[in-house]
Amino acid sequence: MDNLRIAWLVPSVELGAYWQPVLAEFIKKFKNTIFYTGQVWPEFEPQTPGANIIQVVGKMRPIQIKKTTTGYNRSFMYLSPGIVGDLLRFKPDIVFAQAFSLWTLLALLLKPWVKWRFIIIYDGSSPNSDFQDSKIRSFLRRMIARFSDAFVANSHGAKAYLMQALGAKEDSIFTRTYLVPDAKTLGQHLERTELAELQLQRPIFLYVGRITSRKGIKSLLEACSILQTEGYRDYSLLIIGTGDQRQELEAFVQDNQLEDIVTWVGWVDYGHLGSYFQQTDVFIFPTFEDLWGMVVLEAMVFGKPILCSKWAGAAEMVVEGENGYIFDPYSPPDLAVLMCRFLDHPDLITPMGQRSQQLIAQTTPQTAAESFTEVVSSVMANGQSG
Repeated sequence: MDNLRIAWLVPSVELGAYWQPVLAEFIKKFKNTIFYTGQVWPEFEPQTPGANIIQVVGKMRPIQIKKTTTGYNRSFMYLSPGIVGDLLRFKPDIVFAQAFSLWTLLALLLKPWVKWRFIIIYDGSSPNSDFQDSKIRSFLRRMIARFSDAFVANSHGAKAYLMQALGAKEDSIFTRTYLVPDAKTLGQHLERTELAELQLQRPIFLYVGRITSRKGIKSLLEACSILQTEGYRDYSLLIIGTGDQRQELEAFVQDNQLEDIVTWVGWVDYGHLGSYFQQTDVFIFPTFEDLWGMVVLEAMVFGKPILCSKWAGAAEMVVEGENGYIFDPYSPPDLAVLMCRFLDHPDLITPMGQRSQQLIAQTTPQTAAESFTEVVSSVMANGQSG
């Protein structure tokens, strides 16, 4: 088994530095592994363990079909057909293909001739990624699912989509959380940041991510405006990230006299994020649509209570009332009520944060790699039990 040749087809890891530690663990068992992608993250260092098996094939280029205001833009990913030559040269025994891209289709079409086992990994379910309103895409996905040997669903939402929309058999689906944070990487630079110099009012609420309409930050700011009308000003909101909506949101902050509450940090390198997680109090993820939401798990690593949108796959990591709360970002008043709980009862922050750490301790790069190893063993033995 250790000599199996395993190929991964993941079109983009632009924001996927978290794949590196998982792969570093995986190749301890399966050394003959190549991870093919069309796009890597900005700080990618090819000699780092886990990254040293990553090969870039061509370039991934999204072709936008339809733009949305509060969700993922509808798009088609252009990927290099050169992947066919790479796979035929490598001759893998098993192919892990992410979702239903062109690479997934090409690799599956080759399956009858090369006889590799074919496993689809699916990160999460959301309206604009599932394409259930597209008859053509849904048909193609059902056909792909029909001839796949197994599936790895990162969330229960992903499993439900594979079963209900694509007809995948439940005993062929392994529900395993594989999109996981790496505490070691996040904790590389835990020296105090300029945050200490800002002298922010506690508690400090934190948002980390892109500054775009899909992420629901305006709803978060509207919740802050509601709190202000109710007399709550003794707290801070720290926003980390960049994006095309920042100018609009800065104007909203100014128009609603929230300058003393909201602080914009801008871009922070992944290895330095841990310091900000460590020095803030409550993490908020107000997204309108996210397959997963890695930042939620990263905040849990640092023992933070979570306020998470119901439209994020990572809401599955929140145990209501234990390590946080789930809310609808389309209702800023509801979010304001939840923020009030921490403002009125700051003694909730520490125990809820400790519960977050307890929960996330069960989900690590090591457990993710072990899950994939389990799937490989099961598929090779033709005993797929999810």
